[in-house]
Amino acid sequence: MQETSVLLSLAAVFAVALVSPGPDVALVVRTALHQGRRAGLLSALGLACGILLHGTLVLSGVALVLSRTEWLFDLIQVAGALYLGWLGIGAVRAWRQGRGGNLRLDDELAPSAFGPWLRGVMTNLGNPKALVFFLALLSSLVPADMSLPGKIACAALLFGLSLCWFSVLGLLLSRPLMRQHLLQIAPTIDVVCGVVFLLVAGSIFVRLLLAI
Repeated sequence: MQETSVLLSLAAVFAVALVSPGPDVALVVRTALHQGRRAGLLSALGLACGILLHGTLVLSGVALVLSRTEWLFDLIQVAGALYLGWLGIGAVRAWRQGRGGNLRLDDELAPSAFGPWLRGVMTNLGNPKALVFFLALLSSLVPADMSLPGKIACAALLFGLSLCWFSVLGLLLSRPLMRQHLLQIAPTIDVVCGVVFLLVAGSIFVRLLLAI
């Protein structure tokens, strides 16, 4: 009964966090818009896999060790910020191309079989704020003495909820009529998504500089 209560609380808090705008949502929006339904769903799966890995690292205690190894955690944050910044610059470049009437996929959205999935994984894992979030979320809601099946259920819950949300988002945005309308304002969507990526990357760098 106690573990059921933990799972329900985790689901409620995580669901609110999932629908909040951020790099993950921005990636699904751009991928589904520019590359269609299959790519949008693959990026959703990649994001869910990244969240599953984050959850597993926290529940197993590995993430806590990483966060307490200052130099390693700083290195992870720098790498993540650089990746998100790269995505942001790519999105802004696409906005400039769209304004010129020559809208095409930019380099960071190049078509490939597993590209959208890999971008999803990297976008979630490349955001060190996600690691901090899961550390705080799971540390506060999941008891340290929770059974192994209970912890597995928590990880599965994180994966399932994220996959459902991002898949629904990708399906809605890639519907032919919806996509046709959105492509008309694609440059605006690109720049908004680019700003989201750049703001997250910038906030990570600022926090690191202030900590020096």
